[in-house]
Amino acid sequence: MRLLAALLLLGVVTLSGSASRLRATTEPLAHDAYIWQRVWTPPVIAAARSSADIVRTWRVLLAEADQSGHWADVAVPWSDLLATGRPVVAVVRIDGRLDEVRVGVLVDQIMAKVASASGAIASAQPGGALAGLEIDYDCPTSRLTTYARFLAQLRSHLPRPLTLSITALPTWLDSRALEALAPPLDEIVLQVHAVEDPRRGLFDPVRAEGWVREFGWRIGRPFRVALPVYDVRVSWHADGRLASVEGEAPLLNGARDSALLGAAPATILRFLHTLSAAAPQGLVGIAWFRLPTDADRRAWSLATWRAVIGGALPPHRVSAALVPTERAGLWSVALSNDGATDAPLPRQVRLDKACAAADGANGFRLKTAGVGGDRPLVLEAVGEGRLRAHRRRVIGWARCSQPGSELDVVE
Repeated sequence: MRLLAALLLLGVVTLSGSASRLRATTEPLAHDAYIWQRVWTPPVIAAARSSADIVRTWRVLLAEADQSGHWADVAVPWSDLLATGRPVVAVVRIDGRLDEVRVGVLVDQIMAKVASASGAIASAQPGGALAGLEIDYDCPTSRLTTYARFLAQLRSHLPRPLTLSITALPTWLDSRALEALAPPLDEIVLQVHAVEDPRRGLFDPVRAEGWVREFGWRIGRPFRVALPVYDVRVSWHADGRLASVEGEAPLLNGARDSALLGAAPATILRFLHTLSAAAPQGLVGIAWFRLPTDADRRAWSLATWRAVIGGALPPHRVSAALVPTERAGLWSVALSNDGATDAPLPRQVRLDKACAAADGANGFRLKTAGVGGDRPLVLEAVGEGRLRAHRRRVIGWARCSQPGSELDVVE
């Protein structure tokens, strides 16, 4: 699920399936969560503790092999994770080309990682054990046959009762070799976010629904759908080439243009309702990418994630106001979210008519110059974004003479 690799994959699929393979779920879909953070900070541990009641299983990044075969291991605090009381699936990320020469070596290396994790778990919690292993590999569609042989060999080395699962891409639906992946697997996680040209956005609910239905119709294994809980800023060079994919940390790369790609909580909630109303056979749950934390500025808040899983988003309450500064006549323009969950940024904020000059900041810009005494200045949002619950954001400044404090917000 490395985002840059996934964003560069293109795929076009045709909606297909059979009405006889659709079902209305009698129980809510189960929810897993990926803990993909490579450094387990206190906010990550706190988020896992506070979210265990809504999570069936943790899917935890254990190690990642790069194109040259070098491994980067994640120092998982097993005692803290096991204390949540939820099962753990260890995820191994494979980058680069998977060919016949590399298959045997990778199987041995992965088994060594599993053995090491199992030993650490046994030391942290006597009697504790991994629930399963997941392979995350963005396999080129043309190499699925080789990937199937690798999975069969890995399954033959993996002791029961450990389960074996993989992440799958919608582009594989174009291949007749898709079904060959299934026999060694206990389940599959279909990724439906960040799998197309980034100019098409992070998540398209219409295309995602088509992928889910066709996948369920073809794969013949229990499967889950990976849904996004995050934003990502994508930038391009002047020649149109992709320059960067910026997650939690800002990047300085000289790129000319950038766009914030995200998945609105309300959009994801509607998608979940659609799946629940007529789910394809084999769909057993959702796998959320990634566990949000209070410190992750590129993810939903924990409260918003819980509300989406719970099936309803409360009304959001965003207001704008002029806040006086230390300088006479100079005001800050501030947005406030007094609701319990994240709220989308408003499209516009109309300033008081007593304001003669202004400019935007933090995702907003000045739209009008205020021609005429009856025409107020307007700050408008640049792209999409969200304001977390119980947070305030300064979005600009204004020079005003005796204005009112409350401003008009246009959603």
